[in-house]
Amino acid sequence: MSRYYQPPRRSMAAVTTRSFIAFLLIASFGILFAGCGSASQVDEEEFSFTAEDLARFRELAQQADMVGSGTTVAETSSGVVMELAAEQKLPTEPPVLDLSLVKTYDAVRTGPGLTSKDTYQVTNEFLNVRSAPNVTSSQVARLLRGETVTVLEFMDAAWAKVRLADNREGYISQRYIAKIVSEEQLKKEKEAFAGQYYVNFGFVNVRKGADSDSEKLGELPGQAFVKPVSHDENWARISFQGKEGYVAMQYLSPFLPNFLVRQNTFTLPILHYRLSQQGSLDALVRHLPKLKAEGVSFITMDEFADLLLKQQEKDIRLPPKAVVIAVSDITAENVREASDALTAASVKATLFIPSKELGLSGITEKTLLTLLANGFDLESGGHTGDDLRSLTNAQVELELTQSRKLLEEYTHGKVRIVGYPEGGVNERVAQYAAQAGYLLGVGVAPDRSFQREQLLRLPSFLVSPTATDQEVLTMVKGS
Repeated sequence: MSRYYQPPRRSMAAVTTRSFIAFLLIASFGILFAGCGSASQVDEEEFSFTAEDLARFRELAQQADMVGSGTTVAETSSGVVMELAAEQKLPTEPPVLDLSLVKTYDAVRTGPGLTSKDTYQVTNEFLNVRSAPNVTSSQVARLLRGETVTVLEFMDAAWAKVRLADNREGYISQRYIAKIVSEEQLKKEKEAFAGQYYVNFGFVNVRKGADSDSEKLGELPGQAFVKPVSHDENWARISFQGKEGYVAMQYLSPFLPNFLVRQNTFTLPILHYRLSQQGSLDALVRHLPKLKAEGVSFITMDEFADLLLKQQEKDIRLPPKAVVIAVSDITAENVREASDALTAASVKATLFIPSKELGLSGITEKTLLTLLANGFDLESGGHTGDDLRSLTNAQVELELTQSRKLLEEYTHGKVRIVGYPEGGVNERVAQYAAQAGYLLGVGVAPDRSFQREQLLRLPSFLVSPTATDQEVLTMVKGS
C-alpha cells in the first residue's frame, strides 16, 4: 500500500515561485501514483513513496529557486533521481554529526534539583569502574565525563562503591566524581561529613596513649577513614578494635567528597529581533544607544555556552547587566545591512541563520567567515524556516541536523545553539535538538530569567519594530 504525507501548512510569506524542476517532481508524483492504480496488476509497494521521500521532495521544492549553474543529482530510496544545487545537496537521511559532546551537554543542563541525594557526576575525561576497590581488579565499565552514578558507600578516601545506570555495581576512584549542589545545599552537604578524617600517609600507628613512645596497638592503612572521639592539635582519640587508641593528627586530613556548586537560576535577557518584520533593524539601531547608556554588558549566546561549560569545573558567573542581542531571519538580502549596523554600534550579537540561505547564490562562505572575524556569533536558524512543532519527527530531525551540518561546514567551527524558527519549540522539538548535538535552544517567551533545565527552551523577548526605548529597558531590567 502506498504511503501518503500531508505537509504542514505554510504562511503566505513563505510561499515562493517554484522552478521548472519542482514542477517536474510534482508531476512525477501524479504519474507514479496513477501507475499504482492501473489494471496492470503491478505490485503497488514497488511504486510507493515513503514519508521521508516526500519530505525530501518538499524540501527540494523549497530550495528549487536556489538551483544555479552548479548542480548535482541525488537518488531517493524509491529510485527517483532529483537535481540539486551543488551547495545545497539534499541528504537521503540525517547527516552524520559529531555527537561526542552530547553527554557533556546533557550534564550541563542538569541542575541540582534534577539529581538525587547520592548522585555524583564524572568529572574526568573517562573513569574506569572496577570489580574491587583497587586498580588491578577487572574492569566492569568505562564512564565518560558527565555521566552519573549513585554512590552507595565511600569505602575510604580513595574509593567509592557505586551503582550504574544499568543497576550494575562496582568501584571507582572518588577523586574523579563530584556531587552537583546548589549554593543553598552546599552548607548542609558539608555538615554531613563534619568530623570525618582520613589517613593522609601510607599508614599511621595506633598508640595506647597520646605519646609516640606509648605501646603500639596496631595501625591504620592509608586513605582509611577515622572519626575521632576527641582530638587536640597533636593527637586524636579513636575507637580501634573495641578499644580506645590514639593517632597523630599530623597524619590525618578532613574528608570531603568533591562538590560542583551549580548556579541553577540565570538572569539573562535575550532581546530578539526578527528581520522578517519590517522595521526591526531600524528599531534595533534605535535601541542600542539607550541600552549602552544604561551600562548593559552585551554577550553572545556562544559566550554564554562557554560560561556554562566552564561552570562544570569551577564557580563562575555571568557579567553584571548581561544582555544578548539575537537577530533571526538572516538572508542574503539583509545580512550585510544587519552586520554593518551592529558593527557601527560596536555591539556583539548572535545571528541565527537558516541554512537554506547558504550557497553561492545566497550567503557565501566568505561572508560567514568575515562575520566571524568581526566578532559575530553565527548559529543555526533551522533549515527551511518552518515552525518545527508542525513537522513530523523525521522532518524535525532532518531540519536540525542538516542546518547544523551545513553551517559547521561553511564556518569551519562548532554550532551549539539553535534559534527555533517562529520560536517554535516544545518538549519533542527540544529532545530532538539535544539529540542533534545542540547545547542551547532559543524560543520566544517574555521572561528575563530561567532555570538550568530550560537551556533547550530559553525564553527571549520578541522585540516589536514599534517598541520604545523604555519598553526595551523594562524587558532588560524587569518591571
